[in-house]
Amino acid sequence: MQKGTINIQTENIFPIIKKFLYSDHDIFLREIVSNAVDATQKLKTLASLGKFKGELGDLTIHIEVDKKNKTIKVIDRGIGMTGEEVGKYINEIAFSSAEEFVKKYKGKSEDDKNALIGHFGLGFYSSFMVSEKVEILTKTYKKGGSTKAVKWECDGSPNYTLTETDKTDRGTEIILHIADDSLDFLEEFKILELLKKYSRFLPVPIQFGTEKISEKTGKKDKDGNDEYKEVEKPRIINNTKPTWTQKPADLTDEDYKNFYRELYPMNFDDPLFHIHLNVDYPFNLTGILYFPKVKKNIEVQRDKIQLYSNQVFVTDSVEGIVPDFLTLLHGVLDSPDIPLNVSRSYLQSDSNVKKISNHIMKKVADKLEELFKNNREDYEKKWDDIKVFIIYGMISEEKFYDRAKKIFLFKNTDGKYFTFEEYKKHIEKTQTDKDKKLVYLYTNDEKEQHAFIESAKGKSYDVLIMDGVLDNHLVNTLEQKLENSSFSRVDADIIDKLIKKEDEQPSKLTDKDKEKLKPVFEKQGENGKYAIVFESLSEKDQPVMITQPEFMRRMKDMSKLGGGMDYMGTMPDSYNLVVNTNHPVISTILNEKDEKRQDELTNQLTDLAKLSQNLLKGKEMTDFIKRSIDLIGK
Repeated sequence: MQKGTINIQTENIFPIIKKFLYSDHDIFLREIVSNAVDATQKLKTLASLGKFKGELGDLTIHIEVDKKNKTIKVIDRGIGMTGEEVGKYINEIAFSSAEEFVKKYKGKSEDDKNALIGHFGLGFYSSFMVSEKVEILTKTYKKGGSTKAVKWECDGSPNYTLTETDKTDRGTEIILHIADDSLDFLEEFKILELLKKYSRFLPVPIQFGTEKISEKTGKKDKDGNDEYKEVEKPRIINNTKPTWTQKPADLTDEDYKNFYRELYPMNFDDPLFHIHLNVDYPFNLTGILYFPKVKKNIEVQRDKIQLYSNQVFVTDSVEGIVPDFLTLLHGVLDSPDIPLNVSRSYLQSDSNVKKISNHIMKKVADKLEELFKNNREDYEKKWDDIKVFIIYGMISEEKFYDRAKKIFLFKNTDGKYFTFEEYKKHIEKTQTDKDKKLVYLYTNDEKEQHAFIESAKGKSYDVLIMDGVLDNHLVNTLEQKLENSSFSRVDADIIDKLIKKEDEQPSKLTDKDKEKLKPVFEKQGENGKYAIVFESLSEKDQPVMITQPEFMRRMKDMSKLGGGMDYMGTMPDSYNLVVNTNHPVISTILNEKDEKRQDELTNQLTDLAKLSQNLLKGKEMTDFIKRSIDLIGK
């Protein structure tokens, strides 16, 4: 029997490990199971190289919980250790790293602490976060020499014992004696939850307890249907060969869809398409990214991409590894170049991570271009689902904008799709104003802005549909990128003001007439909410219209998404009340001698304009209905 003291100078190192090593105590199981997988994989490698000539046999790792004795066991049949190796790897290397961690941890932030953990590899000692005592029973795979099984034991103090023990099978058994403040880890559902979170795709089978499943008996019932019986079988919690580790050439589209369902059993929509990543230089990266159906509303769920390191789950917070706009994707990334304990500061500074991020963005752009070129019709069908990703990328990543501008699509109110170049050719003859600027008209609500759309179409103009949550931001980006161009929502002003031409309609009203009419309409102006504007339009245009200035409306819309200045949300809406000086009914109001009748007509026209903009509500709507009935009666 060997007794010893771990050589440390730092005082109270175990309490620090127990309380502060990881912010998440449940990480201990990931670390211990990962060590067991490593030991097993090493043995398989030795066997493949001919350095281990024995029988590998069943390599399943077993997790056992004994609630009565308050223990958790993790048992593997990997390479095992000699007494010498236990002294080296457990007492010297691991603990010297633990001491170094504690020294460097003092005064560090949480991010720095996590980076240090990843650097020093303190996996085994995470077991002391939940244990009052830890035992290691291990027997090496080697034949001859000092290869007897040994038992290492430590109660969380710097003192340990190392003795020979009886263990016939090779491999290692870690026994955690769970502390009273961590007894919830003895619950079966808790361990199952942790294993499914951290170990569901590890490359070595992991068994935890048993489960009951239905199996065919081989017999038929009287109606000729298969008979089933309930059978209790070992519960293997992991898929050892997940789809991303296989060759794309060996996989069908259905294989990818099945894996998506395995990742997201509660998501009932199939993905639109996938990208299989497989890079081995200048960094290692495998994985599958899926484009989910999103429609107009962005699902602000940035926890759908799971990051693994050699099939060990690391995190589902992948900001920094994946460009921000692609965190809306679903799927899996696996890179051994990223340590298990990822910190934000690590992600921001590591050059490999930046390379991975750029590569993922390139692969996504490649895939989108491939879809666009190979099947334009199918790409257009998917556009409403994928455009939110593309627009988000265009407004947030300069490099992605340069790629995406080739495959971005405008959609107009006739349901036709155009690339940037196609749409420019489509409108440049009609929608170039007198200053040679190309004006893109758009609507964000076809129903509410129908009258304005029809007015534009009456002039042979085209109107785009831009009704997505990010389209306001996109408009600002495009105005900076597209030379000599501007975007105007179709209800931002009368159409002749949105696209100014050389010729202007002469007005039937004199300036004196307008001055006489202005106070009549100002009575309807709700204390300055509506600015009265006189315009000489066609007699076919509406007599009174309400428009909202493009800049003000755009800023308010952006502030709702957090893109504008905070004070915009508190500013009242302002509108223009546009009076068509060439419409006959305006002349009727001007010449009306009865002031009450004049006000009644003016009020009715103003309310009709408000109604077209969905601005007529409450008492105003009730009064409008009554007045309309009275006018019909007259």
